[in-house]
Amino acid sequence: MSFQLMVDGGADLPKELIEKFNVKIVPLNIHFANEEYKAGVDLSTEEFYKKMKATDELPKTSASSPNDFYNAFKEINPDIPILLLSLTKNLSATYQNAELGKNMLLDEEPDRIIEIVNTKTASCGVALLLNEAVKLKLKEVNFHEIVNHVKASVERTATLFSLKTVENLIKGGRLDKVRGAIAKTLNIKLLMKASDEGDIEVTEKVRGEKKALRRLVEQIGDYTKSLEGKTIALAHSNCEEKAKKVLASIKEKYNPSEELLVEMGPLIATHAGEGGLVISFLEDKK
Repeated sequence: MSFQLMVDGGADLPKELIEKFNVKIVPLNIHFANEEYKAGVDLSTEEFYKKMKATDELPKTSASSPNDFYNAFKEINPDIPILLLSLTKNLSATYQNAELGKNMLLDEEPDRIIEIVNTKTASCGVALLLNEAVKLKLKEVNFHEIVNHVKASVERTATLFSLKTVENLIKGGRLDKVRGAIAKTLNIKLLMKASDEGDIEVTEKVRGEKKALRRLVEQIGDYTKSLEGKTIALAHSNCEEKAKKVLASIKEKYNPSEELLVEMGPLIATHAGEGGLVISFLEDKK
């Protein structure tokens, strides 16, 4: 059964995956002062980083509107089911807007099949789940079985973050200036994770980046004994060489069967700042 894979702008996907499986992306909005852009449409990732470096003010992001989703769904042949993997609803209005867009279209075309999954993750975490769907699609597994598998995988997805700088957290008001100044002075690096409900929470404060990256790799062991037979997804914020070194450490220690290395898009990069990393993988079954 053929179906259409879709994501919103909170996902960071490998280009090969997008092209090979014709993944449709509903972009989010990026605001620099009075300028508004559709990420990935009229603002490339490279241009985004240039603009972010050139301003003291943190860019703002906003969710795709219900109308954006309505139009994206409507473009798909009515006979083809749609599976949209959405950014965690605890960080954005994206999921709710996707549901509204879906209902707008179902009012007109009630026979449509549209499944929207709250991934409770972001960035390469969504790529990991999309990859799970793709593997089953290649085996010609039934659409509804694939949806159920993805929903079950959401509950097993671990997403960990490492921030090189707290600068963007200070600019965005997520960390007050006094604590931020102390963190910078003491060279404190933040390790974070996506909670079971899809919020982002700090897990450790580590002094020095080398130690922080070592702990990031070690933390995988809190969730799984091995990545054998599993996929590791890693997103980087304009720091590909560092990401490759971390990936090499993960491969040596946990032996994943597959890897997805992607560049972080504007949504997470806006808060993580340059040098940030995100890793995602499936935990051992509970």
